[in-house]
Amino acid sequence: MKKFTTGCPRNCYSTCTFEVQIENGRIRAIEPHPANKATPEGPCLKGLSYVERVHSPDRILYPMIRRNDTAEFEQTSWNEALDRITERMCHYRDAYGPQSVMFYAGSGTKGLLNGVSLAFWRLFGGCTTTYGDLCWPAGLEATRLTLGENKHSVPWDIANAKLIVLWGKNSAETNIHQMLYINRALDSGATLVVVDPRRTESSERAQLLIQPRPGTDGAIALAVAKLLIENGSIDDGFIDKHVLGYDEFARAVEDMPPERAADVSSVPVEYIRKLARLIAETTPVTINTGFGLQRYTNSGQTMRAILALLILTGNIGKPGAGWIFANLQSHVFDAVKDPVAFYPPAEPDGVVRMSVSTARLGPDMLRMENPPLKMLWVERGNPITQNPETNQVLKAVRALDFRVVVDQFMTDTAREADVILPAKTMFEQTDVINAYWHPYIQLKPKAIDPPGGVKPETEIYYLLAQRLGIDAGQIAAHIPEPTEQGVRAFLEAKLNDIPGLSLEQLRKGPVIAPDHQEIAFSDFVFPTPSGKIELASDEANTRWGVGRVPVYSEPMESTHSEQREQRHKYPLYLMTPNTKNRIHSQFNNLKMIRDVSPGPFVAIHPADAAKRGIKNGVTVRVFNDRGSIEMPAQFDHGMRIGCVAITNGWWASEGGGVNFCSKARETDIAHGAAFHDNLVEVQII
Repeated sequence: MKKFTTGCPRNCYSTCTFEVQIENGRIRAIEPHPANKATPEGPCLKGLSYVERVHSPDRILYPMIRRNDTAEFEQTSWNEALDRITERMCHYRDAYGPQSVMFYAGSGTKGLLNGVSLAFWRLFGGCTTTYGDLCWPAGLEATRLTLGENKHSVPWDIANAKLIVLWGKNSAETNIHQMLYINRALDSGATLVVVDPRRTESSERAQLLIQPRPGTDGAIALAVAKLLIENGSIDDGFIDKHVLGYDEFARAVEDMPPERAADVSSVPVEYIRKLARLIAETTPVTINTGFGLQRYTNSGQTMRAILALLILTGNIGKPGAGWIFANLQSHVFDAVKDPVAFYPPAEPDGVVRMSVSTARLGPDMLRMENPPLKMLWVERGNPITQNPETNQVLKAVRALDFRVVVDQFMTDTAREADVILPAKTMFEQTDVINAYWHPYIQLKPKAIDPPGGVKPETEIYYLLAQRLGIDAGQIAAHIPEPTEQGVRAFLEAKLNDIPGLSLEQLRKGPVIAPDHQEIAFSDFVFPTPSGKIELASDEANTRWGVGRVPVYSEPMESTHSEQREQRHKYPLYLMTPNTKNRIHSQFNNLKMIRDVSPGPFVAIHPADAAKRGIKNGVTVRVFNDRGSIEMPAQFDHGMRIGCVAITNGWWASEGGGVNFCSKARETDIAHGAAFHDNLVEVQII
């Protein structure tokens, strides 16, 4: 029996450290590892399911090619698969230019080796790729514009808070390890407020649950700010010393008295006043916003408005206080530390055409010209399932001549491929990972050999580069040799640029990032243009065309928007939150997960169901002009009336596919995806 300390590379807050036990080349057990203070109790159900995931009989173990324009695939050799891919790549490059090939990478797994992918496409001569992100850009940019940097205090500091506001975040499902420290705070007398249209498990110990009409959180925040100012419940000394734009912001919030905010959000005015009193009378205060909250067309301004509540009261840079959204202090080798990395370059480099918005993937792919897109390469992602407006994504993908998908399972996207290449799991290649909630950098060591004919993505690129005739020196400089020794040498060279980090250190366990700040902004240094916290931001206006200070505007698609026909035709808000049982579209194909999550359903309040003659458990159609899906209805008394919810990530082949109904549109700032601007109707089939 061998034991390895490793870290989970999924796109998840926790990035758990755990111990894996290997016997005879198979994973036998997964157990907690206390060296990571953020995740001492070990992995969640998804993490435990790695035992099944790695050894699943449904896993793709060999290259597959589509059989004569049918829906069927047949196994082939690596030589045949790579020869076919190489021939097509060379043809498109020679006939149309390298930018006729599109490279799409999702966030299915984290790791330093992911950088090899784009390096390969540059060696190829270029490609077309995406900008923006499906996950969090609006919140990242709102934070950067205001504080200058995306970081927050260590996860265990929230135990020191006396007031915790979970604003649009359901930690009990999506950040389960955080609940350990939230509960410690509550056991010590802290107060919890939850703002969410759904009554989630996270709200069970809350003193106040506010359920706004979706997309109206900014109005509530601005009204609370107005109350704090007019009642004198602000920290004048902190504002005078550290804040730019207070007077301009104070004038702006005059337009949002609590009565107006109550009317806009359909939240009782006394709830808004109570939230203001709690923030005014309690210290320290932590506000933790979720990712779903910033997936509306007005979400960048919303996030700035909520963050302002901490700034007005001086709850920045102190133990138990602060803003929790993204902690990128461990992103020491990752360009995403600056969210500008998500933006299309002002001056294209002529090699990589970053011209397809991730939020508008389908429509943007279809409009590409000079050259048009001919080929698609997908790895670490499942865009057919996860990107907005699925019908448009399908249309764009099917319009191409040739599609390659690298994956472990037959996802919705893999089903559209001409060639499927088997992907490694996290245990089959050494890599280094960081996190976006806790401060640790971790080694993810190779623990077992890849089964069947599986090759790591870096090896696939290495072999393709050789077939393409790329200079051996260029290959060696950008792609590791396909051996464990070659991979470790490549990683060590990357880490050599970062003082205090080495593979030898990481072998001993998780390492806190160099120069990490345990209490974020405790030095009161804010890397904004002014050197202060910017409630008023010139860049917000010049770069994004939004107000210098946060103001409220109605989401583009809502029951109160100017699109009267739309709002009457489709009167229900469709929310598509995450679930504890999946990381987006991963894991639910496993039996272990299916036992607790057997199939998709739409959660609906019984009052909304009664209006439509819907009984609990009957199959219904959820639809709008963009598409429809069918699934059982499940009554949820904790759902806000006028809203329905389907957790995202269900494959279409499993009866899911929430993005058949979503619109390919961006957030107000930073090119995020406005999934939740989404009105639907529900009816019995």
